[in-house]
Amino acid sequence: MPRLCFAWIVLLLIANLAALPKESFAAPPRVLPEGNLPNDVRLAPRKELDGYFPLTVPKSPAEWERRAERVRRQTQVSQGLWPMPQRTPLKAVIHGKIDQGDYTVEKVYFESLPGFFVTGNLYRPKNAADKVPGVLSPHGHWADGRFHDAGRQRTREEIVKGAERFENGGRSPLQSRQVQLARMGCIAFHYDMLGYADSQQLSYELVHRFDKQRPEMNTPENWGLFSPRAEAHLQTVMGLQTWNSIRALDFLLSLPEIDASRIAVSGASGGGTQTFLLAALDPRVTLAFPAVMVSTAMQGGCTCENCSLLRVDTGNIELAGLFAPKPLGMTAANDWTKEMATKGYPELQQLYALLGAPKDVELFPFVHFPHNYNYVSRSAFYNFLNKHFKLGLETPVVEEAYSRLAREELTVWDEKHPAPPGGPDFERKLVRHLTDDAQKQLAAIRPRDAASLAQWRAVAGGGIDAILGRGLPAAGDLEFEKTEETGQGNYIRFAGLLRNKARGEELPMAFLHPKDWKGTVVIWLSEQGKGGIFGADGGPSAEAAKLLAAGISVAGVDLLLQGEFLAAGESGAKNRPVKNKREFAGFNYGYNHALVAQRAHDVLAAIAFAQQHDDKPQAIDLVALDGTGPVAALALAQANGAIRRAAIDTRGLRFGRLDDYLDANFLPGGAKYGDLPGILALAAPTSLLLAGEPDADNFLHDAWQAAGAADALTLQSGTGDDARKGAVEWLVK
Repeated sequence: MPRLCFAWIVLLLIANLAALPKESFAAPPRVLPEGNLPNDVRLAPRKELDGYFPLTVPKSPAEWERRAERVRRQTQVSQGLWPMPQRTPLKAVIHGKIDQGDYTVEKVYFESLPGFFVTGNLYRPKNAADKVPGVLSPHGHWADGRFHDAGRQRTREEIVKGAERFENGGRSPLQSRQVQLARMGCIAFHYDMLGYADSQQLSYELVHRFDKQRPEMNTPENWGLFSPRAEAHLQTVMGLQTWNSIRALDFLLSLPEIDASRIAVSGASGGGTQTFLLAALDPRVTLAFPAVMVSTAMQGGCTCENCSLLRVDTGNIELAGLFAPKPLGMTAANDWTKEMATKGYPELQQLYALLGAPKDVELFPFVHFPHNYNYVSRSAFYNFLNKHFKLGLETPVVEEAYSRLAREELTVWDEKHPAPPGGPDFERKLVRHLTDDAQKQLAAIRPRDAASLAQWRAVAGGGIDAILGRGLPAAGDLEFEKTEETGQGNYIRFAGLLRNKARGEELPMAFLHPKDWKGTVVIWLSEQGKGGIFGADGGPSAEAAKLLAAGISVAGVDLLLQGEFLAAGESGAKNRPVKNKREFAGFNYGYNHALVAQRAHDVLAAIAFAQQHDDKPQAIDLVALDGTGPVAALALAQANGAIRRAAIDTRGLRFGRLDDYLDANFLPGGAKYGDLPGILALAAPTSLLLAGEPDADNFLHDAWQAAGAADALTLQSGTGDDARKGAVEWLVK
């Protein structure tokens, strides 16, 4: 009998709502005056590599430890190194020793991945009695890289200017550094960047000059680098170079003469980028000296220095700071680093002082020279190394003349050691290996029980957390400005702006609140933004009316580039590109969140607002039954249990199947961790009504089973109107 009475009351409420005069509301509410857009920083031009990237110094070592852990994980994820690829055998070959009197030069190649070779030269001191320091030398964008020859005329001009001291040193500043390090008693490994010198399996044009998407390399299987599918799996040339640096360190430490407590890395320009990345990611590095690269200005102009996610909400100063408190030296020149002495370096000094090592960070600002790693800058490195590695050499350490070796003497390939194959087929095979390796590792921790679910949350959840870059906003970050409140029958309609003060973001929101509220709030996402909870006449939609009749409050929100975010005639159907016309995702998403991630941030803000509202709700539910399903899935994975129930229709979308890196749903790394099913698994044991996922049955069922809540997952076969009807019935039970 009580059930019949309740049903009768619900029907009566619905009838009352239906009888409301249609002229009460002419249209869904606007929060802002017609023609005005939200005052939201995300509507400004997209940030690019030549923006401004300062470091905010934390207030305490504990605060820095938390921040550093997050930025380091973001860096690992961006490089495709979360989880780390399997370390396969190096199969190192060292041959062709050349005796140069007080040092030797050898030719080296090894496999960083099966069939993918790192090439370089090994410089060793002769007659070293004890264990010696090791130095890795990644180079920048010098013509011909390891084989660089500046030419006699150019070098003589540099000597006259005081930039160089000897002709051979100036003609090959890269080679001269290795010689001097060997003479100082160190073993130096000088290895090739991709596309330079002996590293030709991936061409220079591909790695450093990629300009336009290649449809033939964006295939459902066996795709190539730079494609949307590669980006969705976080497979990039920058990540490959960083992995090569890690494996180069593996090689260096495999040498029996190396003192593992004294490992340095130094390079300039693009080699400087590799220097601070390796130093940030590999704890085995004990001294770093990135030359002419660390600054608050331009962050690296090459495709090999950029990748999606890397510098979102951070920059090169903070990335270099991840090495603190270990010894960090840097040079500046008359280039993008010229203001380093006043912008960036003071903050690094503060950070090092905070961590108790104020004397272990130094800047050498040689701004009277252009972009370089010249004799003067090299001398700064030698003396920094001498001091911190306690080499005991007479100071100042002075670089002497040496006998320069030519290309044919340095190359690692010859008849006995033929160069390996490269080209498009090799590229596909390499990327396939990366895909298979990551999938194999993730398959091993696929949620099947409580232990594997915990692992999934740590690995896949840690990756998704880095990709999205945010969780629920803190209580003090949000404020709501009400712009309208109108009573109507059995409910109140009100609207306003939800501000995330910490982020400079604004969200137009609207609410339909029953006067007989039962304590539940439903956040209803729609492609129409907050308009999705209204009918054409401005009254509640049919679904909202049923929820109101059940005493449930309904909230609608204009996510970024929806509703009032759009000027008349505008569409939010795609990600906005940066000004750079090269069709490279890393130039866009290396500095900005993707649109689908930003919309997930908006949903998280709406959830946090509902949580923090004065009238504390007993439960918050989330609904997304159209193209907003992927947004809801991402937010649900980051909601930390704040959602009681969610009804989502993903429409079977897979981030790894999108063919356009500007697609509204494109997400760098979106396919890496099991794609949408893997992301949704992070929400277990939330009560979930899921449509559009017939292929995800076993994976998701196992995740909810592992969370001890198998009954909390319901897979719905219908989509569209059927999904909406089923969701409303499910919510009002």
